[in-house]
Amino acid sequence: EKLADKARYQTVYATQDGSAAAPTAGLHFTNDLLEKLSAKGVKICEVTLHVGLGTFRSVQAENIEDHVMHSEYYSISQETCEAIQSSKSAGKRVIAVGTTACRTLETAGKSGELIESSGFTQLYITPGYDFKLIDGLVTNFHVPESSLMMLVSSLAGRENIMNAYEEAKQKGYRFFSFGDAMLII
Repeated sequence: EKLADKARYQTVYATQDGSAAAPTAGLHFTNDLLEKLSAKGVKICEVTLHVGLGTFRSVQAENIEDHVMHSEYYSISQETCEAIQSSKSAGKRVIAVGTTACRTLETAGKSGELIESSGFTQLYITPGYDFKLIDGLVTNFHVPESSLMMLVSSLAGRENIMNAYEEAKQKGYRFFSFGDAMLII
């Protein structure tokens, strides 16, 4: 799809320059929707991951474990860490909006405890990965053979993802950056 309006390729909550691409799962959220979620008691926290073009690179390696992820800058504040830890302690779910948010949270929480941090991550999530922090994910339908497909398959199971994609194709869902989203819980 051609980008006629550059503002359309930005989330309503973006605050920093630095990404090579928008976190496209976030494009589904409007200020009105965020307000409605908040009114229902959903705590909304922010993280930063500057998306690199390598995110969209297909996995070419014969063995998926041999694929090398590009490095991307991330940061997560103490305030966000405390809010998420509080939610986890209360038995609430943490739902990441986008694979970028997922990778940021899993990087900052690799020890099992979420800590304020920033730096570069090359976290590559493949089937068998033990998620430490997230319990669910809002994400778009991704390109086959991408690291993003590996991540969603890791969370939901490859067969479930393939079934979801088949149904999405049959029902005419849109794929990729301006496509439809799914909620994995």
